[in-house]
Amino acid sequence: MPKAKTHKGAKKRFRLTASGKLMHRKAGTSHLAVRMSQKRKRNLRGTAAVDVTNEDNLKAALGKHSY
Repeated sequence: MPKAKTHKGAKKRFRLTASGKLMHRKAGTSHLAVRMSQKRKRNLRGTAAVDVTNEDNLKAALGKHSY
């Protein structure tokens, strides 16, 4: 059986913390930020944890990078 390949798009978008949580960048921050309120832009800063319902699929996509 061949080796499982890492999904390169997932590898670029998600990272694993030391405790095993998956983190992602919040959506809606790449452009058109002028029309957003300061509060909305401030709350979109940084990273957020991936929902637990999606973690198993993402860890499978990340392959050897998920541990």
